[in-house]
Amino acid sequence: MKKALITGITGQDGSYLAELLLSKGYEVHGIIRRTSTFNTSRIDHIFQNVHDNDRRVFLHYGDLADANTIRKLIYQIQPDEIYHLGAQSHVRVSFDIPEYTANITGLGTLRVLEAIKDFQDHTGKKIKFYQASSSEMFGATPPPQNENSPFLPRSPYGASKAFAYYTTRNYRDAYGIFAVNGILFNHESPRRGETFVTRKITRGIARILKGLDKKIYLGNLDARRDWGYAPEYCEAMYLMLQQPKPEDFVIGTGKSHSVRDFVEAAFKLVGINNWKDYIGIDSKYYRPTEVEHLIADTSKAKQKLGWEAKTKFEDLVKLMMKHDLEKQGLHDYSSKISLE
Repeated sequence: MKKALITGITGQDGSYLAELLLSKGYEVHGIIRRTSTFNTSRIDHIFQNVHDNDRRVFLHYGDLADANTIRKLIYQIQPDEIYHLGAQSHVRVSFDIPEYTANITGLGTLRVLEAIKDFQDHTGKKIKFYQASSSEMFGATPPPQNENSPFLPRSPYGASKAFAYYTTRNYRDAYGIFAVNGILFNHESPRRGETFVTRKITRGIARILKGLDKKIYLGNLDARRDWGYAPEYCEAMYLMLQQPKPEDFVIGTGKSHSVRDFVEAAFKLVGINNWKDYIGIDSKYYRPTEVEHLIADTSKAKQKLGWEAKTKFEDLVKLMMKHDLEKQGLHDYSSKISLE
């Protein structure tokens, strides 16, 4: 039975990836941060009772700022694959806490790679490493962006991810570690965090219909992103580590839509055309430096991984809108949204 270690297992991608690996017969280990409240809601359905003898999901306390614990866990678990998804991943927030973002998102990757190098040097056992890179590294680079496009990050988050990307490549070249970068463009789902713009929109609409809120406050409606469906992107992560040699891949849909497009599509699903009456613009949601336009060129992933995005933008909006309507008990609205 293969063992996988996932940092960021409690996040959107971590939860879908854990499901995928379990379906393929893996024993899955995840690193979680210690908090005073439970933060495992996305994986509660796959995490068996700690006393079950046949369980295949194990959670370990740790932190990407703590190199010693990371090293200890790798020696203890001895994973075949590590999927490094953990990060301070909110772009706008990275402007408010740039040092913390660099420490966790950038240096956290270095700590994991250094632990892998140390483990391999001492045991001779190889570990495959996946680094969750981001389209935010491209920043101001004109679209479409592919594996050869230059990085011009426009946020502390993007800069930190660029550091992690180059560190991953360096450890691959210098120490022979099977290390890959998955440069994933925006990927969403009903499990997306509620402060990210797509989920903020669908959740906000449901709350307006429920009578809990009157408006949704957003920033730049003209920013264009390549939005895909998160579970499909986790399949691409897995495929990257099954290749005969380590390479980096851009993952996306090849199409872009604006935040405004997402707002219009979501409101239209619940029969509201005068969406502008329910949207407020707040300057605090603007970034000091904006990323205007991202579109993935996924030619390499199609050719070498046989991977291609399947879920269309309109269907992604439906999935998320239907989920948040049902969460608010608005079944009359959700029943009208067909996912076929």
